[in-house]
Amino acid sequence: MQTILGANGIIGEELARALRNDYTQDIKLVGRNPKKVHPEDLLFSADLMNGQNVIEALENTTIAYLTVGLAYDSEIWLTDWKIVMQNVIEGCKMNDCKLVYFDNTYAYPQNVGIQVESTPMDSKGKKGIGKRLAAELLQKAIDNNEIEAVICRAPEFYGPGKTKGLTNMMVFESLRDGKEPKVFLRDDKLRTLIYTPDASKAMALLGNTEEAYGQTWHLPCDDNRLTYKQFFEEIASNLGRKLDYKVLSSFVLKAGALVDKNLKETAELLPRYEVDNIFDSSKFKTKFPNFKVTSYKEGIANIIKDFGIK
Repeated sequence: MQTILGANGIIGEELARALRNDYTQDIKLVGRNPKKVHPEDLLFSADLMNGQNVIEALENTTIAYLTVGLAYDSEIWLTDWKIVMQNVIEGCKMNDCKLVYFDNTYAYPQNVGIQVESTPMDSKGKKGIGKRLAAELLQKAIDNNEIEAVICRAPEFYGPGKTKGLTNMMVFESLRDGKEPKVFLRDDKLRTLIYTPDASKAMALLGNTEEAYGQTWHLPCDDNRLTYKQFFEEIASNLGRKLDYKVLSSFVLKAGALVDKNLKETAELLPRYEVDNIFDSSKFKTKFPNFKVTSYKEGIANIIKDFGIK
């Protein structure tokens, strides 16, 4: 049995498909209100903040995947990620199962440095600190041979379906809704984005590769990175029409954060939009040279079609 903890998000849904397609027919989806991706999926309702719930959810599990998303609130991330991780580690220990943890880059420094698996986690923001504390807990459990685990790390998402990420929300959802798309701070800096189906397929592959355990892996992204200006040029080319968009200045964003909670919660991420964002996934690509990474051109075309953008 392979179990997805936090199965309601796009990563969990795509992971369930990838596992069923290539690795196992025995899949359990765990969440507060889990929904089947395939008719044969098993469902288990649980709160990952409750340790006993997690232990029960992982019964008969060989590999657990932690893909849960917490409410986008700095105070919640600062306190709850550590609790969730501790509960999951204990649940895996009690059930003698492996763990695959889906992490993001919030804990990395937000500068022009190339992000690799060994990049120190020294973010000063509350969300970044919360993610660092969770990752450190898991790394300690790995180092002490308490559980077998692998850490999978991904940059900002873009993709079809209910993919959440700033680019999806500010660009593709705006276009779908007939609104002017927007980007933060600069449109001339390179961005590294990960296509959500690629992220889930790569995580399923790592989880089912014995020698991947005990390590951190950057999930695969297209190395032909685009600036937002180039991103919009590709969208415009696909649509066959001119595309206008707005670059939001730091003044506008700071003023907006005073009245918009979501914008305020995004504030700690803004420095990464002022510089090239280079997330390196060469370790994965060297280990798995046959893994097909979706190009930005393909990804953009797929999202436009999925969203019905004209």
